[in-house]
Amino acid sequence: MIKGLLISLWLIMHPVHVSLLSIDYVPEMVSFDVFIKVYFDDFLLDSGLESREIENSDLSEMDSESAGLIGKYINEKVIIHVNKKQLSGRFTDIDLSDNELNMKLLFSYGKRIKTITVGNLIMTSLYEDQANMIIVRVKGFEEGIKLTSDKTEETFRIN
Repeated sequence: MIKGLLISLWLIMHPVHVSLLSIDYVPEMVSFDVFIKVYFDDFLLDSGLESREIENSDLSEMDSESAGLIGKYINEKVIIHVNKKQLSGRFTDIDLSDNELNMKLLFSYGKRIKTITVGNLIMTSLYEDQANMIIVRVKGFEEGIKLTSDKTEETFRIN
């Protein structure tokens, strides 16, 4: 339900500046599936890259130069801590179409989850009206929140 609402907001909000980040815990894999969506034109402004640096490479190759540039940007802008331990992830998919940059990442974590802290700095230094929509799902827990240029981090307490 929250995801549908956030996606609806996503579609009607551009040119208002918005990104979407969902974090889903997958117990069978003892890991988190993370999905990030940003508008490509906003990404280019925020990252300082030029479109030819990204479009001239094949994003389907996770070891391509484009994937490396995008990965560097994501590691600087999105920070996830579980139980106060910072996680690092790896790309599983990157897709660029219709001015939307969609990224899927996998973060491994094998312990009991008590807290998840999400920091999202995507475009917060560019736009005062930036809205970074976050959805966190862990077993029976699901919560969504909007982070802004003024509030860039939130801690979710998992019961």
